[in-house]
Amino acid sequence: MYLKNQMPAHHMPLDPRDAETLSVKGAADVARVLALRDNNAATPLHALPGLAAELGLGALHVKDEGYRLGLGSFKALGGAYALMRLVQDAASEQLERDVAADELMSEEVRGVAAGLTFACATDGNHGRSVAQGAQLIGANAVIFVHAGVSDARVDAIASFGARMIRVDGNYDDSVTEASRVAEQEGWTVLSDMSWSGYERIPALVMQGYSAIVQEALDQLDAPPTHVFLQAGVGGFAAAIAGHMAVVLGEGRPHVIVVDPQRAACLFESAKAGRAIKVEEGQATVMAMLECYEPSLVAFRVLERVADGFMTVDEEDAIEVMKRLANPVASDPPVVSGESGGAGLAGLIAMRRQPDLAETIDLGPFARVLVINTEGATDPELYEQLVGRSPQDVLRGAIA
Repeated sequence: MYLKNQMPAHHMPLDPRDAETLSVKGAADVARVLALRDNNAATPLHALPGLAAELGLGALHVKDEGYRLGLGSFKALGGAYALMRLVQDAASEQLERDVAADELMSEEVRGVAAGLTFACATDGNHGRSVAQGAQLIGANAVIFVHAGVSDARVDAIASFGARMIRVDGNYDDSVTEASRVAEQEGWTVLSDMSWSGYERIPALVMQGYSAIVQEALDQLDAPPTHVFLQAGVGGFAAAIAGHMAVVLGEGRPHVIVVDPQRAACLFESAKAGRAIKVEEGQATVMAMLECYEPSLVAFRVLERVADGFMTVDEEDAIEVMKRLANPVASDPPVVSGESGGAGLAGLIAMRRQPDLAETIDLGPFARVLVINTEGATDPELYEQLVGRSPQDVLRGAIA
């Protein structure tokens, strides 16, 4: 299912607020904070010439966020970055002077952080990022998880010292409960989801993801002509598409946003011309993308810079996990979680509709970029779906 954006995306400027968030200066701020963290090397960019030939494309590259900061997901960038920036702001206020990014690990700033508590709801990866950031800088983290979050993901978050709270219902229910309890307790809500009156913190989370664009453009010989971006509430897709629009201008790529069919809040919002909440139905295997209402900031960006929106089925996501684990020709194996390859699933689905692909020049001259947003964040589920453990898949790359 595909929907062309009815707005002239390549001619619509970003809202000034979003242009500032996704600016080159914003990306420089991210780089300064990222340099303070361990395992901060750029994630790999894999060329997949075998799969590109099979799909009839000029080139296909996958940016592999499974290696990001030791957390296995792109979200390692957003939550921790926003938390550290908020601590920086609080320290500047309490110490009555401007606190620079390179002071964030100082005892003086950690003393400020010790008095701060950050709360968030998560499907797993955002919560790990917030928890890691809190542990790193000496703040407190309380993480709310809904009924569908696996015990393995809960344990991974708790390993960073966060307090865990289970909530009945789905992700949206956990967002509501996190906000309610945080207001009651005087904690700071650190969500990657924005709503009316709550924009700055989700914008900081989005800003953290701009590092992916900076790295990818440095690693590529030429900018991509097409990018397929999976979406939950939309912050990741908006950050990548928006920052590319800023740095590449009229040379920006054609951007397609990919939703799970069972949680297509951005697709349906694009169809309605406004951010809407979709009805909850059967759960999707793409658990990290199972969101029923878009972030207002993210949708504001995407309605200006996305060229189209589409959905993929459950089988499409699992097929991509298996394809990346068992590559064609001499392509390297890639470990992709059940949500990580949804952008590639969208690309494959579109190439199976030649007439549609032709309308966006998705053919032999296309240079396509997709982003594997997570590795096997739930190894047991990965092995169940792929038939091999993540270690066995990567062992094939070493052999």
